[in-house]
Amino acid sequence: MERSSGILLHITSLPSKYGIGNLGKEAYAFVDFLKQAGQKYWQILPLCPPGYGDSPYQGFSTFAGNPYLIDPEQMVERGWLRQEVLDSVEWSQQDDQVDFRKMYDERLHMLQAAFHGFREDMPADFAAFTEQEASWLPEYALFMAIKAHFDDRPWLEWPADIRLHQPQALAYYRELLSLDVQFHCFLQYAFHEQWQKLRAYAHENGVKIIGDVPIYVPLDSADVWAHPENFQLGRTRRPKCVAGCPPDGFSKNGQYWGNPIYDWERMEQSGFSWWLQRIGAAGRNYDVVRIDHFRGFESYYSIPAGNKTAAGGHWEKGPDRDFIHAMHEALGEGGIIAEDLGYLTPEVKAMLAESGYPGMKIMQFAFDSRESGNYLPHTYPRNSVVYTGTHDNVTTEGWRTNASPEDVAYACRYLRCKPEDLTEAMICACLASVSDMAIIPLADWLHLGSEARINTPSTQGANWQWRLGSPMPGSLAAHIAQLTALYERTPCGE
Repeated sequence: MERSSGILLHITSLPSKYGIGNLGKEAYAFVDFLKQAGQKYWQILPLCPPGYGDSPYQGFSTFAGNPYLIDPEQMVERGWLRQEVLDSVEWSQQDDQVDFRKMYDERLHMLQAAFHGFREDMPADFAAFTEQEASWLPEYALFMAIKAHFDDRPWLEWPADIRLHQPQALAYYRELLSLDVQFHCFLQYAFHEQWQKLRAYAHENGVKIIGDVPIYVPLDSADVWAHPENFQLGRTRRPKCVAGCPPDGFSKNGQYWGNPIYDWERMEQSGFSWWLQRIGAAGRNYDVVRIDHFRGFESYYSIPAGNKTAAGGHWEKGPDRDFIHAMHEALGEGGIIAEDLGYLTPEVKAMLAESGYPGMKIMQFAFDSRESGNYLPHTYPRNSVVYTGTHDNVTTEGWRTNASPEDVAYACRYLRCKPEDLTEAMICACLASVSDMAIIPLADWLHLGSEARINTPSTQGANWQWRLGSPMPGSLAAHIAQLTALYERTPCGE
């Protein structure tokens, strides 16, 4: 991995007059900004349709794209949608927030109107797309159609025959809801077309995309409904145990994620085929794939399904090196970033070392007295990716104003700066470090406070909503490019 840098900004956080960042002109403008700033990478969060809590880490399918991200103006250009339909909706009252309730209420109507236009002159390559994605698209489209048919209830609340994925029920609902199934195939076609067009533009400008794959999928997803054999479920398809993280200095009750846990023994018998298909699909969308909670492959935290918090769970052995070897054999040894944060045992460190994948370093953790690990910059190895913070951290300016005075003073002593200069000092420390790659969230480059935080783990409400509500300073790209050159990080195009 070459010495390089990039910026973290999710698609939903882009500005847009349609209430949420999308794959339209603002995304292309951001690629232009990255090029001007000399950045080689654009890191985004998962692109899947958000489920519970509006989280892209709780998607209805690990393979599908988020319909909210489809650019409506490109649909107008294709002749599928009339501009009057877009102009008739008040998409947002706040330029710096995503209103997911509004998205749910209004976006679907807009997309259905586009679907009617699409059907009047169906593109010749639509059938080829559905055939190309046949390993997941028919099940996903049927899942979403049935879900809407039953008032968006979780699949565990559907009638027993279709809940249990029985062939006769599948055939019945495919015929009953055939138009709705085609609608969801259309949404994936439109998303795929727009995403690949944007990605090609990024490549033309020397920018590569880092995408994100959560280790777990949610219970209410097409992945679990269609392939229950891959998960530790009971006879009625309810989880026997769920995923999370144990209590630590940041949370006395730990993190209760609630995702079903994989039946790793069963998966190993199939050569981890579902996982390889999943990472392979991600590789067709991204240039580099960040796998979330990578330590869970060595051992995972299992919480009894009836628990209300993560306390009382225990560690279970994961597939460890067998999984890593399968990944290497099928996909090669590059193109992966391993999110190795959290409780790291010698066994986890050994697995990561054998994988060859770069791990992650969080600059904020280096000075946080609650963090038991050592994230001080002078300890970083070359084969790593350093961040000031990620989507799960408060912005660095927010950290400065909310951390203990002792922690802030320690950071300032180490970085040789005044408190008011701490954000810029942390950015420079990331860029100056020996880590091969440095990724800085855009909110940190803008020195934004806690209001720009994207997500607070294990909380509900006010997450995933922040977006760029005002224009970036005209001098910012040049400033970033200067620091990129100063610390000899390869600019885009080189």
